[in-house]
Amino acid sequence: MSASEGSELRKALVDALKRKGDLDDPAIEAALLAIPRHFFLPDEPLERAYADEAVPVKRDSDGMVLASASQPSMIVLMLQQLQLRPGDNVLEIGAGTGYNAAIMQHIIGSSGTVTSIELDPQVAKQARINLQHAGMGEVNIVEADGAMGYPVRAQYDRIIATVAVWDIPPAWVRQLKSNGILVAPVGGAAQYSAAFKFEPDDSLYSPVNIPCRFIALRGIAAGPTILQRINATGLILVSDHISQLDPAATHMLLSEDEELNYLGAALSPGEYWQGFLPYLELNTPEDYLFASYVVADNQQAYGLEGTGFALVSPGSACFVPFQGQGDVHCYGGADAFMALREVLGAWEAAGRPGSDRLRMRLLPKKPGRTAPPGGKVYSRLYHDLMMWLDTRA
Repeated sequence: MSASEGSELRKALVDALKRKGDLDDPAIEAALLAIPRHFFLPDEPLERAYADEAVPVKRDSDGMVLASASQPSMIVLMLQQLQLRPGDNVLEIGAGTGYNAAIMQHIIGSSGTVTSIELDPQVAKQARINLQHAGMGEVNIVEADGAMGYPVRAQYDRIIATVAVWDIPPAWVRQLKSNGILVAPVGGAAQYSAAFKFEPDDSLYSPVNIPCRFIALRGIAAGPTILQRINATGLILVSDHISQLDPAATHMLLSEDEELNYLGAALSPGEYWQGFLPYLELNTPEDYLFASYVVADNQQAYGLEGTGFALVSPGSACFVPFQGQGDVHCYGGADAFMALREVLGAWEAAGRPGSDRLRMRLLPKKPGRTAPPGGKVYSRLYHDLMMWLDTRA
């Protein structure tokens, strides 16, 4: 392709992001226009390289994605959380294609440094090739377990993870400057890109948390398994409490006759992600498992396809597809559906609070820690993760 064609495609992507309201930072805009994304996706058609979508670049034998190029709109939102400045010393966990590191290097300039850690040697090698091709060879790609950070170049002004984490590893906290910012996707069934800063009590607080979906961190800080495939089908459930799920019993439940119901509100995918799901996660009815689900590409399982969320109990389950405009697939008794309707009613009565009111705080682990009103405390590997909806907002 010609240089002008690449420039036109980049400009079209930037214009689309600005129209959506995702992009309002001139430095990020300049970087997106300067760095050719197709250099980092050499095996993809140009249309896909400049589409606003994540692109898998490596899968395992079961088809699960191990590495990908992040969705451009998500890159922009996270970089705006990161608040990069010229001359910053930046650590990235998860190099992927190298594109995100190249964007950051452009923003911070020649006086700044970007170190990107990648666990997979094959992915790291290709990232180096991509960066060289794009003329961004100054980015330092390190093959290592990202949970350990990279003390050689610490302390860091900014740390960003492009993989989902169960908890923030202590090494990242130690290697972050006292006035630094740490951006990372946190969560299980629902993920949120958090932007943590140190508080006076040395806790880490994030007032802005953006719904997202990233591949999970691998290695020593991976945390417990939160994925469960049901009976060798294409259905995979994701939950913080997946160990409570009996796969065989769930298969039997989902094998019963399915009933299609209506939630009572035709919510869009964005209204689910940014509105109802944060509330549902913090108000999951007792004795139910809250989970997100995905059915593998071009497959169907138990009458389900695509992605969505679910409430599951031993005798009743309901699955809500994000693209279903309020459709609910029910299995077993109607209890799960009625419980979900009750939470929906409470959410609407509360004024439909969304992720813009979601707050997170990381504290040292302490038995019996009390949750804030309307919130929860999740015991993680290294910290207690406190989440709540700020009703004052």
